[in-house]
Amino acid sequence: MNESIQLMKESLKAYWESFIMGVPKIILAIIMIIVGFLLANIISRFFKKTYLLKTQDPLMVNFLSKTVKLAVLTLVIMMALKVAGLQGVATGLLTAAGASAVIIGFAFKDVGENFISGIILSFNRPFDVDDTIMVDNIFGKIKSLEFRYTKVKTFDGRDVYIPNSDIIKKAVYNYTEDGFFRLDFMVGIDYEDDIDTAKKVILDTVRNSEGVFEDGEHECFVVVDSLGVSTVNLKILFWAQTKEYRKRALEVKSTVVRNVKQVIMENGLNMPADITEIKLYGSQTSIPVTVDYKNKDKE
Repeated sequence: MNESIQLMKESLKAYWESFIMGVPKIILAIIMIIVGFLLANIISRFFKKTYLLKTQDPLMVNFLSKTVKLAVLTLVIMMALKVAGLQGVATGLLTAAGASAVIIGFAFKDVGENFISGIILSFNRPFDVDDTIMVDNIFGKIKSLEFRYTKVKTFDGRDVYIPNSDIIKKAVYNYTEDGFFRLDFMVGIDYEDDIDTAKKVILDTVRNSEGVFEDGEHECFVVVDSLGVSTVNLKILFWAQTKEYRKRALEVKSTVVRNVKQVIMENGLNMPADITEIKLYGSQTSIPVTVDYKNKDKE
């Protein structure tokens, strides 16, 4: 019994002495990790600034700078483990990482898929920062590209995180890639009005409205869309040159609608209200009707 206790004391003493001798190495390893974190941040920022000067693609620069930071941190931690005398731990981590790669791959298939998709998107993607896109029913502006997701800000203020794999697999509608966006609206004129005259004055007004753009590829035009109950419906189509899909595009449309309304009234054209049909059923032979007439010439 005494021999066992003595053996245990000697073992503890040996471990303690080994620990004391290894303290400087452990402290050095901790310092290396702290310096490594600082160095990783510096290298990442330097890479970001340097690469940003060569390309106007902040999404790719942001993604690659984070990848560089992760790689530097991994290298520093492995070196620190070896300095601390934990080569076995470092080797074990690498071996375990390799051996468990397949298992983790199955368990976190979506995570890996999104990460690979993020790498692909960092070099080849259908959008840039602040582009207006739609994926499925998600509609908004691109804000950032991360390892697993793409962040989109919807126009009602919600932040949506779309998995990168969805961006790769699904159709992406980019509304502002080339800076041009087509707008349209309907206006109804009286059946007695001359359609050609209405189309001419409306088209001239649209082309002269502030914010409207037209060239050989982007043409403004007016067409007869349908015959309504009380109106001939004209569809007006025009282009706005803007990457600000919501505010700026809607401001241009508002200006055009206002100008079209004004020119229709100035040229003696009418925009009649819908005809309402009133039917009498059963024994009903009349209905009380009150007409509110206002004489514009009356002082």
